[in-house]
Amino acid sequence: MAIPSSFIQELLARADIVDIVGRHVQLKKGGANFMGLCPFHGEKSPSFSVSPSKQFYHCFGCGVSGDAIKFMTEYGGMTFIEAVKDLAQQYGLQVPEDDVSPQDRARAAQVREQQATLTSVLEKAGLAYIKHLRNAPRAIDYLKGRGLSGEIAKTFGLGYAPEGWRALASVFPDYNDPLLVESGLVITGEPGEENAQGEAKRYDRFRDRIMFPIRNVKGECIGFGGRVLGDEKPKYLNSPETPVFSKGRELYGLFEARPALREHGYALVTEGYMDVVALAQLGFANAVATLGTACTSDHVQKLFRFTESVVFSFDGDNAGRRAARKALDAALPFATDVRTVKFLFLPQEHDPDSFIREHGTEGFAAAVAKAVPLSKFMLEAAGEGCELDTAEGRAHMASNARPLWSLLPDGALKRQLLAEIADTVLIDSRELLQLWQPASGGYKNNSNNRPSGKGQRPKSFEGGGAPHFEEFAGNFADLHDDGAYASSLPAISGPSTRPPRRIAGRVLPASREDRVLRLMLTDAQSWDKLSNEEHVLLSELPAPHGPLFIWLEGQLHEHGPQPWAALREGLREHAHENYAVQQLAQIPEGIETDWDEVRSILRQLGEIKRQKELQQLAEKAATDPAAMQLYRDLLARSKTA
Repeated sequence: MAIPSSFIQELLARADIVDIVGRHVQLKKGGANFMGLCPFHGEKSPSFSVSPSKQFYHCFGCGVSGDAIKFMTEYGGMTFIEAVKDLAQQYGLQVPEDDVSPQDRARAAQVREQQATLTSVLEKAGLAYIKHLRNAPRAIDYLKGRGLSGEIAKTFGLGYAPEGWRALASVFPDYNDPLLVESGLVITGEPGEENAQGEAKRYDRFRDRIMFPIRNVKGECIGFGGRVLGDEKPKYLNSPETPVFSKGRELYGLFEARPALREHGYALVTEGYMDVVALAQLGFANAVATLGTACTSDHVQKLFRFTESVVFSFDGDNAGRRAARKALDAALPFATDVRTVKFLFLPQEHDPDSFIREHGTEGFAAAVAKAVPLSKFMLEAAGEGCELDTAEGRAHMASNARPLWSLLPDGALKRQLLAEIADTVLIDSRELLQLWQPASGGYKNNSNNRPSGKGQRPKSFEGGGAPHFEEFAGNFADLHDDGAYASSLPAISGPSTRPPRRIAGRVLPASREDRVLRLMLTDAQSWDKLSNEEHVLLSELPAPHGPLFIWLEGQLHEHGPQPWAALREGLREHAHENYAVQQLAQIPEGIETDWDEVRSILRQLGEIKRQKELQQLAEKAATDPAAMQLYRDLLARSKTA
């Protein structure tokens, strides 16, 4: 289903993000915004800001941000379409579907109905398994023998699939219903295995097993994991891949662990259902488990929606090390400077369940505290099998480290690890980077392309523009902040889509044009406070500013004043979309633009425009009497302005 962008824009303009977020996060007024504990990562001090004027949320801790629709998809686990429809219903809007063909509309409706039907079938089976557990002494004794309480079994919805081939026939009157096969609850026999009536044999997938319902982040049952009571094989059996379940994307216990992730500040990833349940009972309800598969990038990405720190727990044997190596590959692309990834290796004779029961809660907490950081484990993985006391061994490690290091996102961690790898292999870090990135020559330093100060002529003026503009600009040196001559030039010299440059880690003040643009994007109705002359002044600015002001004026005529969240949607595919988004991202949260400052900037821009026009007329005045008269008139107006 394709929803028109104009409708999304209207929806975001009507929605109140404070109300929507406030249903899930306790918010308190803090200046112009509302603050609360971030629902996407564990924290004890509020760093999650919700702006009623921008209709945007932002967390200073983990960096998440977005509008009302994104909050509903990221926090509520909805798809984009589901979030839009839910939000539209709340505000009495009808989602348009005119641009969707009847066939596509029918297919989308069929998929939604299928998913809802499958989850309802699985929920019904889950309730039946819970009832069976109450009447299964052997299964109850098994759980008690593993140290589990009735309360924890209830929290996770544990059940029991009884012996027998067709126990679910007493739950679903039509045992031949195709939904039972599609949901993974029932298996259909191979051709040639027909019964006396010539029908394909059908039987329950799960028999004589403790049942662990697998829930998505919305709490819906999407599958099951079953464990045998003895030593039969396979010990664990999972639901197959279905339209609602994919083991490569889902994590067991994540729905139940969400409150504890905030409390503990990290997610503990284990390898078994029983580990999750046992750890939750003994004080570590922040545990989750992969579903019989190696950790994937989807798993890691999903975890970082709820916490900024992840600890992978593995057995200390070779299989555990191999599993940890796969988790490392999956985690590296998400290891930003504000996230933490660690690896906990338990003794070979232990899994998390047995370790915590032998060493207690404090002992397990101490082991978690000593977990190996991602940086150290990455270096160990790169150096495995390499004789570092030889040149060949060090070269081998450098070769192993390159693909791992390349997976890391740009940031301080990536640069520090480059230095550590270089120190280990006894090569200068710049030389190592040149070996790894010969085409680019490593990190680029653009300092040679930047003006050093207002005494140096910018390259964009060479071979074009007014020949003596620097002399005019020099008369207005007091208009520039921090002596940043270059920051004022884009308004006259030409387009500039680069973000504000940094010197020694500090962002220089935004240009005058940027400061006006930020005000207009965060308080669009301010456009109506400007005169027609000022409208023309801003619209005639070079790109990206002029085109953005022209676009903004069109938005106001078509939709009226809108919050930034709605304007953001309208910017989709605009030529200068990224530039506008960058400008809003650089506004310190809670700091409102000073209208008096903007008014002063407009006067400065107007004066610079007049000076440029004066210069152009002065160059023509010697041979053109009409230009001379225009020059005198403009000069007179400039003096009285």
